[in-house]
Parts: sequence; structure tokens; C-alpha cells
Amino acid sequence: MQNRNQFALFRSRRFLPLFLTQFLGAFNDNFFKSAMVMMITYRLAERAGYDSRILVNVAGGVFILPFFLFSATAGQLADKYERSFLVQLVKIAEIVVMAGAALGFYLEDVHLLMIVLFLMGAQSTFFGPLKYSILPQHLNEDELIAGNGLIQMGTFLSILTGTIFGGLFILRGGGVYLVSFLVVGIAAAGWWASRYIPETRPVVPGLKLSANIMKDTLKIVTDVIPYKDIFLSILGISWFWLVGATFLSQFPTYAKLVIGADEQVATLFLAIFSVGIGLGSMACNGLLKGEVSGRHVPWAAVAMSAASVLLYLASRRPPLVPGTPEMGVLAFLASWRNAAVLACLFGISFAGGLYIVPLYAIIQSRTDEARMAGVIACTNITDSLFMVLSAVGTSLLLASGFSIPQIFLVTAILTIAAAVFIRAAVRDQLRQRGAL
Repeated sequence: MQNRNQFALFRSRRFLPLFLTQFLGAFNDNFFKSAMVMMITYRLAERAGYDSRILVNVAGGVFILPFFLFSATAGQLADKYERSFLVQLVKIAEIVVMAGAALGFYLEDVHLLMIVLFLMGAQSTFFGPLKYSILPQHLNEDELIAGNGLIQMGTFLSILTGTIFGGLFILRGGGVYLVSFLVVGIAAAGWWASRYIPETRPVVPGLKLSANIMKDTLKIVTDVIPYKDIFLSILGISWFWLVGATFLSQFPTYAKLVIGADEQVATLFLAIFSVGIGLGSMACNGLLKGEVSGRHVPWAAVAMSAASVLLYLASRRPPLVPGTPEMGVLAFLASWRNAAVLACLFGISFAGGLYIVPLYAIIQSRTDEARMAGVIACTNITDSLFMVLSAVGTSLLLASGFSIPQIFLVTAILTIAAAVFIRAAVRDQLRQRGAL
């Protein structure tokens, strides 16, 4: 990329409409999910006779399930048909699904909202292979690091803002109507942005679609395994999502039970984590100067691990005295020890941004165009599996008596092992460039 300023991509139709479509879609996903979880927790669960903790966990599984079921089909469609047109269809589907969400909020029907959540996960499943396979069609190879960095930055900022505003709006007076209007309006804005994504040519127009979901899912993974550098990059990306899911899921209970703070501090943790990943993602382009290389990925994993160990140490404090009032944000920030917690969270997330962007670029630059969407679909499948492993593993550790800081420490140790594993994915490239 002749112009090393990655923000120059925002002036290009090759990138900006796709970025806006992705940003609005991710915002809407998290805006809806956050509003739904808050409504379930404070209104619907008890009224419907459910345990809100169980129902929230079920909601997480409902959203992830479509990634297992439909990723293979999504990859096939992205290879067979023109991708910008498919993005528009996915965005039209989002408008319809969000109209269902508005109805679910109005009726306060938890079952309808669960159906909508599944459908929202399904449309995200079909969008995933499209957005990442379009990037290498529209961007030059030396623009991939910058493009992926901006996409990751936008994704985590949309997760942060969507989560915050969804939770804030739904329980206020008239919140149901406001959220209902916004989810449909944001979906419509995403469709409008998608109309300006430049056309691409179909990659495999003669591809025959299959209806055997399980067979196709297994095949799409086994087809990638022989390509060692690509498959290890996929596993590296999935490990990032396992680590991210582990931290994000524990922030509320970590804030309350370990720090003794309220939900505003938990939101502050989410904000620091999201901003850190965004800044780390953008820093990749300056660090690599547009070169598609994974040479810094293992060291980024080591930095994530080291910051996690420091977080464990910063979290060692006397047990909370029962009945102690929870700290607000100002009281939390008044302590240097708590500032160290924020610094550790920022370090973990900034290193995470440096870690994940080159892995996406490696996949995009080394994968044949005819196989690109299938490889991205494989990434979606393994990401979902690793997030489920995070939930199961964390639950088992908690049931075994591990504290939340100890879970962070276990994650740090395992990430060191992941760094060694990832090193194998970049060794050949480093040798070819004389970097070893």
C-alpha cells in the first residue's frame, strides 16, 4: 500500500461500504442481545417461570448454534454467487428478523425472542464468509493488514457500544419502543451501506450445493487441515476467541465478587478490553508496514499471557467482607491497585489486537480465491467450538473450586502453549524471508 496511512481506506469505495455494513451489523447483534438479556434478567424470566441465569446461558448457546449448522452452506453460497449481492440479501434478512425482534419486545415473549436470536445468529453465520472473502478481492495484498485491522477495530467498538446502549435503553421508560425502532432502523442502514459494496465475480459458479449439513461441516474442516499454515492460523484465531470469551464472560462476576465493584465497573472492563483490541488491531499496520507476516504473532501471544499473569497477581486481595457496599467507578479508580487491573486488561487486549489481525491476513493471502469462503466458514466453525469449550471449561473450573483470577492464570499458561503451536504456522514464511 503506497499510502501507509490505513485510514486512507475509508476514502475508498473498495472498503468503506463493507466496513459500515460490518460495523452496523455487529452493533445491531450486540444491541439486540444486550437488550434481550437485560429484559430476560429483570422482567421475563421470573414471569415465565425460568431461572434467569440458566436462560441467559441458553441464549448464548442459541446464538452460537447456527455457526455449527450453517457455516458450510454459507461458504458454498459465497463461492457460487456474486458476494456483494449476497451481502445485500443477508442485510434484507436482518431487517425482517429485527422486525420479529420488535414484535418479541412488544409482546414480551421470551420464546419469540429466542427464535429471533437464533435467526440473528444464522444471518451472522452467512455474513461471516462474505465479509472476509470480499476483502482480498477488493484490497491489494499490502492493504490486507490495514483492512483487517480496521475491521477488527470496528467490530470491537461496535460490540462495546451495542452492548452498553442495548442494556441502557431497554429498561428505561419507553425503552421497548426505542429499542424496537432502532434495531429495525440500524438493520435498514446496514442494507443501505451494503448497496455500495463493489461487485465481485462469482468464484465457482458451477459449484453444486449440498443439503447434508453435518457431512458438509465435517468436509469443510477436513479439507483445510492439509494446508498446515492456514489451518494453524485458523486455530490461532479460534484460540483468541476462546481467550476473549473467557475474559468477557467473567467480567461481571469478577467485578462483583473479586473487586467488590458494581456493574458500571464491569462495563468499564468491557470498554478497556474493547478499546485495547481496537488500538492493537490498528497498530498492526504500522508494525508490519503492510507486510503480510505472522512473525510477531507468537510474541503477541506471550504478551497476552504475561499480562494475564500480572492480572492474576493484581487480583490477589483479601476476601470481601459480607455487606460491604459495592464500589462505583470513581471509588474504583481511586486505588492504584485497581488502576493496575485496568492496565493489565488493556495489555491483554492490545496484545490480542496485534495477535489476531496478521492471522486473518495470512489466511486471506495464502488461500486460493476458489477456496476462500470455505476457509472462512471453517474459521467460523472452529471459533464457535472454541467459545463453547471456553464456557464448558470455565464452568468445570468454577465447579472444581477455582477462583476467577485462577481461571485467568490457567488461561495465561495455556496461551503460552498456544504461542508455541502458532510458531509452527509462521516458521516457513520466516525462513523464506531470511528472518530466522
